[in-house]
Amino acid sequence: MTVLAYEIMTPSIKAVPQAWTMDRLARFLIDNEITGSPVTNDQGDIVGIVTLKDITEFRWNANRSETDNRLTPEEEEEARRLRMFIFEEMSKVPVEVRDIMTPSVLSVDEQTPVHDIADIMMREHLHRIFVKKDKKITGIITTYDMLKLISDKELMQRCAL
Repeated sequence: MTVLAYEIMTPSIKAVPQAWTMDRLARFLIDNEITGSPVTNDQGDIVGIVTLKDITEFRWNANRSETDNRLTPEEEEEARRLRMFIFEEMSKVPVEVRDIMTPSVLSVDEQTPVHDIADIMMREHLHRIFVKKDKKITGIITTYDMLKLISDKELMQRCAL
C-alpha cells in the first residue's frame, strides 16, 4: 500500500501576513525554528511562500552589484558609497514580506503518493510543498517530513511496494 501525502504532511501551518516586515518575518522564523512559511493576504488565503533564502538574497542584492568587477577602484568606492546611501534610505521604509516572497504556490492533493511528491520536489528544487483537499490547503510537506518518512521503517516498507 502506497504512502500518501496526508499520512506524512504537517497539518499545522504557520503562515505569515504579507504585510509583515522582513525583520518581523526573520524573528518569526527564528523563534519557530523554521526556514520558510506560507504567506497570506488580508482574507487569509495563501498567496505565496517566503523563506530565509529570500531574506538572504534581498540583503545580498542590496549590497552587491554585478558591475563591481568592471569598475576602477575609484568607481568601486563611489558605487559602494552610493549603495550604502541608498540602502540606508531604503531601510527607513520597511521591506514587507510581499516584496520578497515567491508568489507561486505549488501543491499536491492529499491522495498523492509520496514518490510523486518527491519527484516534484526534486524537479522543482523545492524544500516544501502544500497539500490540498478540495482546493483547500490542509497541510505542508517539507524535506524534514520526507526524512521522517525514511526513518519510519513501516512507512519505508510501504514505499518500497
